[in-house]
Amino acid sequence: MALDKNQIAQVISREIKNGDYVNLGIGIPTLVANFIPANIDVVLQSENGLLGIGPFPAIDHIDPDLINAGKQTITMATGASLFSSADSFAMIRGGHVDLTILGAMEVSENGDIANWKIPGKMVKGMGGAMDLVASAKNIIVAMQHKSQDGKSKFLKNCTLPLTGQRCVKKVVSDLGVFEILPEGGFLLIEYAPQVSIDEIKQSTEGKLFISDNVKEITF
Repeated sequence: MALDKNQIAQVISREIKNGDYVNLGIGIPTLVANFIPANIDVVLQSENGLLGIGPFPAIDHIDPDLINAGKQTITMATGASLFSSADSFAMIRGGHVDLTILGAMEVSENGDIANWKIPGKMVKGMGGAMDLVASAKNIIVAMQHKSQDGKSKFLKNCTLPLTGQRCVKKVVSDLGVFEILPEGGFLLIEYAPQVSIDEIKQSTEGKLFISDNVKEITF
């Protein structure tokens, strides 16, 4: 059974370490905030100028003026601060973000990522993704394994305009958890419940290796 978006976010939340400064991209990554263990201290950063994002608000506690980079309403943790986007990007470009979690349209076996533009379609801009992939110490991608028309998004080479090259460390899809090997290739380390290795092989265009210690994801 393939993972749903919340389960992908829950799996990724296990990668967050105590004391990390974390940037959550638009889409599935924003859900990670709801699964961060209560016993670790993490600071969530948004490129529109907020340090110390809390969980999504309850309906009766929504403040329409308090939003993240994806224009979703959020809460502020105790001690949070607000500042200009220029200061926020100075923080990103200065290498002060430990972990960035992004969505993607394509990822290559070399760790390239394409997540900002589909040729021929209108876009408002590239956002902060290029700065994030160039500066973060660790980059994890949350994505669907295949496109809506059934084509693999785990590719030998990305076909869409790149956001960054050789920057992704790990990918969590609806089918499993994969590390990007230094020499190139997707290393399957965990698979979704009731999803077979053969199904993952058939859904992956790029080079796929299976860890000797591969195991089923548990919750």
